[in-house]
Amino acid sequence: MPFPFQLPTTSSVLLSDCFESATHPSLPLAATTKRSVLKDALKKHKRLSTREKVAHLPTVRDAVINYIPYVLALNAAAGFGDVGVERVDLGVKNALQTEWRTTLCATLPGREPPRPRLIGLHHEIAFTLSTLAYVHSLLARTQLRMLYEASVISAEQRTSAVGSALKHLLQANSIHNYLLSLPSVSAAKAAPIDIQPSTISGLASLALAEATLIVVTKDDPYAAAVGEDRNEGNTDWMFKAPSIPRVRAHLFARISLAAAEHASQAQGLLGRSGSAAGKIDEDLIKYATDLRRTARGKAARFLAIDAELSGKTGEGLAWLKGAKKEMGLAVELEDGKRKGFRGLKQSWQERREDKKVEKGGEWGMDAGKLEEARVVEMLEAKWDKENDTVNVQLVPPYEPLLASMPSGREYHSPQPYIPPKLDAGTLAQMRAPPDPDEAAFRGDEEDSGGEEGYGTRSAEPVGAFPGTGREYARTGTSNSYY
Repeated sequence: MPFPFQLPTTSSVLLSDCFESATHPSLPLAATTKRSVLKDALKKHKRLSTREKVAHLPTVRDAVINYIPYVLALNAAAGFGDVGVERVDLGVKNALQTEWRTTLCATLPGREPPRPRLIGLHHEIAFTLSTLAYVHSLLARTQLRMLYEASVISAEQRTSAVGSALKHLLQANSIHNYLLSLPSVSAAKAAPIDIQPSTISGLASLALAEATLIVVTKDDPYAAAVGEDRNEGNTDWMFKAPSIPRVRAHLFARISLAAAEHASQAQGLLGRSGSAAGKIDEDLIKYATDLRRTARGKAARFLAIDAELSGKTGEGLAWLKGAKKEMGLAVELEDGKRKGFRGLKQSWQERREDKKVEKGGEWGMDAGKLEEARVVEMLEAKWDKENDTVNVQLVPPYEPLLASMPSGREYHSPQPYIPPKLDAGTLAQMRAPPDPDEAAFRGDEEDSGGEEGYGTRSAEPVGAFPGTGREYARTGTSNSYY
């Protein structure tokens, strides 16, 4: 369900050419090595297939975490501050110039996102920590993916997957909030769209909305029942109607409304982000919009369950219609089946989403809206049949019910992010001068500036055999194009 962020790539930079330290001369060289490892990991991650990227995410995470202490130490020393308990004297030889490829910027189809040139350590820190937050969101996706796969999972596995995803999303939220607390980052109004304060704040709200919404997923038996019902490998021939206590149904509704509030805040912040550098990708804004709709639809569904458990089946059916209205899926049912073109379109979208989950593609771009629609329609078909044969209650209009929704209830208390720091032993080792014959590690991967679609054109003519470019070159005396 979390948004499938694309990890950025970066250029190769020698930090030892920009900084020098009289007290810790090995610090710039060690920082260059850690940064080169991160550059290689990001570059390799971009070339992998979708399934291979899932297994490579921990490698990228470790590379980012290992580099953060060094770049923060350089930033603290450059501001005439202490690194831990030691005083580090750091001088600036040249202005630091790096290039990071933006991944949240809207671009034309088939083109690489721009890679602007950035000056200063604050931009380097912002992109590095943002990359770590993206990695945590992607790790949460890998945990939640098993909830939508064809295989049947136990309740313990479901709880473990949701718990792990919850930790990753809260960590992503804490990292974004930490970035906003840095004065150099929060004041960078002319920064690329990815690290502008409004974008970072919107991403923090989006991560908190996702973390709040999956709280109810852990103990939601109706969603699990729908997943097992459409699973062809499920051998359970008896179906027991799931049930949850009435008090928890109302509590889940309020938690879902809190998630909708955070998603609405993220939608507003991301939609307002933009500058001369570009605008936010429409897919991200649409995802935030769908997440708000899904959360409000889920809240209405839990309020419907609360009403049905009280014996008010007619009111419960009205809440279910309101849930579909909130999600923008006002599809009428006839004998438990969809009708009309909109029903056919929704069925096609659900089958397409199922194939994405099976093949490992970019599933979940609807923020779980189609999956929630299946749960609503399952309950509507079941209760409508019961109401026609047993209860026979009138179904009131749903508009007054939606207007009387309760307020949201916060579930999480996010903890502040504490970045990793250099320990005293490692910092003490950097007092020794580097070996004169020791060269800085530049990485095994080529600079991302040479990626296809960016920068200079290839030296080889199109269709030429490698190494024969000179034979196709035009001479200085020839004016012929043939």
